[in-house]
Amino acid sequence: MAGMAEMDEVNFPDVEKVEWVNKIIQQAWPFIGQYLEKLLVETIAPAIRASSIHLQTLSFTKVNIGDKAAKVMGVKAHTEQDSKQVMLDLYLSYAGDVEVNVEIKKYFCKAGVKGVQLYGKLRVILEPLIGDLPLVGAITMFFIRRPKLDINWTGLTNLLDIPGLSTMSDTMIMDAIASYLVLPNRLTVPLVPDLQIAQLRSPLPRGVVRIHLLEAEDLTAKDTIIKGLIDGKSDPYAVLRVGTQMFTSHHVDNNLNPQWREMFEVIVHEVPGQELEVEVFDKDPDQDDFLGRVKVDLDIVKKARVVDDWFNLRDVPSGSVHLRLEWLSLLSSAERLSEVIQKNQNLTSKTAEPPSAAILAVYLDQAHDLPLRKGNKDPSPMVQISAQDATKESKTCYGTNSPVWGDAFTFFIQDPSKQDIDIQVKDDDRALSLGSLTVPLMRLLASPELTMDQWFQLENSGPASRIYIKTVLRILWLSDDATPTTPSPRPSGPGTQVGPGGLAPDLSLGPGGSAKPGPTRPQQTSPDPEFATEGVLRIHLVEAQNLIAKDNFMGGMVKGKSDPYVKIRVAGITYRSHTIKENLNPVWNELYEVILTQLPGQEIQFELFDKDIDQDDFLGRFKLNLRDIISAQFTDTWYTLNDVKSGRVHLVLEWLSRVSDLSRLEQILLYQEQQSYQNKVVPSAAALFVYVERAHGLPLKKSGKEPKVGADVLLKNVSQRTKVCERSTSPRWEEAFHYLVRDPTDESLIVKLSHSWGQALGSLTLPLREVLMEPGLVLDRWFSLEGALPESQILMRVTLRVLDTQLAVCRRAPGDADGDVGGDGVIPRWVPSHLDIRQRSGFSMAYDNVSTAGQVKLTIGYSTEENRLFIVVHSCRTLAACSKDGADPYVSFVLLPDKKATTKRRTATKKRDLNPEFNERFDFDFTLEESIQRRLDLSVKNSVSFMSRERELIGKLQLDLDQIDLKASVAQWYDLIAEPN
Repeated sequence: MAGMAEMDEVNFPDVEKVEWVNKIIQQAWPFIGQYLEKLLVETIAPAIRASSIHLQTLSFTKVNIGDKAAKVMGVKAHTEQDSKQVMLDLYLSYAGDVEVNVEIKKYFCKAGVKGVQLYGKLRVILEPLIGDLPLVGAITMFFIRRPKLDINWTGLTNLLDIPGLSTMSDTMIMDAIASYLVLPNRLTVPLVPDLQIAQLRSPLPRGVVRIHLLEAEDLTAKDTIIKGLIDGKSDPYAVLRVGTQMFTSHHVDNNLNPQWREMFEVIVHEVPGQELEVEVFDKDPDQDDFLGRVKVDLDIVKKARVVDDWFNLRDVPSGSVHLRLEWLSLLSSAERLSEVIQKNQNLTSKTAEPPSAAILAVYLDQAHDLPLRKGNKDPSPMVQISAQDATKESKTCYGTNSPVWGDAFTFFIQDPSKQDIDIQVKDDDRALSLGSLTVPLMRLLASPELTMDQWFQLENSGPASRIYIKTVLRILWLSDDATPTTPSPRPSGPGTQVGPGGLAPDLSLGPGGSAKPGPTRPQQTSPDPEFATEGVLRIHLVEAQNLIAKDNFMGGMVKGKSDPYVKIRVAGITYRSHTIKENLNPVWNELYEVILTQLPGQEIQFELFDKDIDQDDFLGRFKLNLRDIISAQFTDTWYTLNDVKSGRVHLVLEWLSRVSDLSRLEQILLYQEQQSYQNKVVPSAAALFVYVERAHGLPLKKSGKEPKVGADVLLKNVSQRTKVCERSTSPRWEEAFHYLVRDPTDESLIVKLSHSWGQALGSLTLPLREVLMEPGLVLDRWFSLEGALPESQILMRVTLRVLDTQLAVCRRAPGDADGDVGGDGVIPRWVPSHLDIRQRSGFSMAYDNVSTAGQVKLTIGYSTEENRLFIVVHSCRTLAACSKDGADPYVSFVLLPDKKATTKRRTATKKRDLNPEFNERFDFDFTLEESIQRRLDLSVKNSVSFMSRERELIGKLQLDLDQIDLKASVAQWYDLIAEPN
């Protein structure tokens, strides 16, 4: 890298030069080389040889650290921190002539590294300071941000053909460094005995920052009209990052002054050093446009406690973003917990997650005397720790029943008095349980310093099985004396919007930057920005295969069947399928639909049971992440059941597109008529969103008093109610509701107002046909009420969104006569039934003449944060068999043009599996411009014996990356083309 070669000329502000340190490093460099050579040959090489049978003949034939020593370009000492530690920032630069050669005799392979360049800021903490030699208890090192790394490989293509080294790359080396040295990971070297290394390696965070992403203004218009002659709008959203923590806001349609009103919470490990980065983008169907970025030093937030201000966006002509940043201190006492929870309940931020009252740190140390596996074999234990709907996993300790993990985990907790820590110790296959433990957080609240540091007896385990953990709870406190910086006023001028009646809205800002309401009666509603952003998930439960038999006869001597049914849990709702009698391969063919808010971390749980007279038997479970389903939009695949020996479930999942295009409604209704499901569900054609804001001029009660008014909002047989307002003839509810609509041309919305659900005060019947005739399918106005006073009205917004599905048909454009698709002009857009189409007769697809060999699921994306292209090989399905045993498939690919095959990669091999799962990621240090010029040349191959050197091709895929929205990073299935005979 040219930039790294010029690092010697870089000067850093507020940084001292330390040439004397560089002279010491240069003088000691040959001896450092001797140490590294000894480390590679005597320690690392044996470890590599023991890691795989393919690498048993590996040896380092040459290790030369070179003459060019690493340089410290500058040092900054932080003296304002803890007096019991010394904190230094070292600006490192290394452009070395290191040369390392490796040989693997078994495969006649020689390869190596010739030259390494690295640049980054390394933080070094010396702690604790002690009153005895060596004065420092330990040295802790880490990079606050990922360092820049460039490795010059030699013979890399040889390495890529070796089993066990198929994923070798400089990115893999970078990831290995990151796993140890980039926050939140740290490398700790103890200098004295009996130190608590886990707490030094994973200390409590410095604090938590609560980020309120409020609004933006004067953004750049990216969606231009008539080839740029007329400026349009943008559909902005924001991406927020602190270290490895990343959040994405919702996008606002057609608005250069969007209001998001979203809240996020981030853990801050190090200040000074860590920054908040906010990037704003324009959401587009192909590639999102950049609208600017801003960075905020979190040390400023720590000192100010609250920062409420407008920040100008950089790298763009115009635009600014309004943020409110709150520094939450960590309290080791529960005295203020109830006050914190009460404050959080009063917080009216429109947030994806409720505010947290505490953070929980769990230090997983070790376990002792865990149960053995069958045959008295040592297990390979790992731990799943769950709290507040989040589950995290430890590393795996192989081949021991007394593992030492030394891992640390952090959780946000909304109310510690209502939460437990659930700990599951399992073998590495996640199926065999080795023990469990539940610790109510109430025990922590009653413990000194909110800390428990002890052995716990494991339940459902051996009689002497124990686990040692340290749990620390800290209450999140926003200081009462915190005074926010005054937000800059929103400028008026050409961009000022005009409200109904020609009145400019009041732009003065209230507390937290919220707009104060105007004094006049509004002509339209003012719902929250989150209104009508919910989506609809359609779940088609198709079938299952190879379930375990639970109904045995003659004491288990004769295997029977099972009577399976499925429970589906999502967003607090539980659906249950019908039971299929005596069948290990049941076909349900049932449909479920649910309206969901896109909250991070949401999961859909599937559990299978065998219906019995007394107690139903467990047949397996699995979980799916809603965010993955939303990213994929449509998935049709099999899911393996967990915690049982066998079984899989076939699901078709679709996150339905919400459109306001009436031309699609006819096709959707036609599609409905063609569907038939066992549970008699008719697919919904639309989603209806209703915002009931207020009423005016309602009649008094019969007694002459003002009424307590509630509104009952009905669609067909679904009824939802507002709150009951205090006595008023002009009540305000400001509540939103949503419904699934089977046929919007034939249904009506009914609103009934009453006093405390008794005396009727008026009603409204609104045929949804009226909404269909409105622009954008939105009706927002005052409606007159029937059965009330002449002046009685209600203010509502009613929004319809057509639920478009990939399974519906689409009509050929007028005048397009290509092909013979029948007299009605309807062509298949997707297979109308999701069962295995290869087993169906009388149905042909457009690509029947192409010889397909299965499919491969890939995510191809570009990380703007890391400036690199990445490809994730998830899985294959329905691969063509290569022998009577099926196939031993693996995936290999190269990014063309590539004369030296430096981008050649391959996955691991999966034995005898025609539906293999790989889940392997490969990274490439390309710019976005370089990435879109590449062509993916991918092959799925059958691994045959090494001695024959044969590769039996199963299928190929070629894909130009400029045809993909790389920034969207969406998982997608691709057809494989079979090798011609």
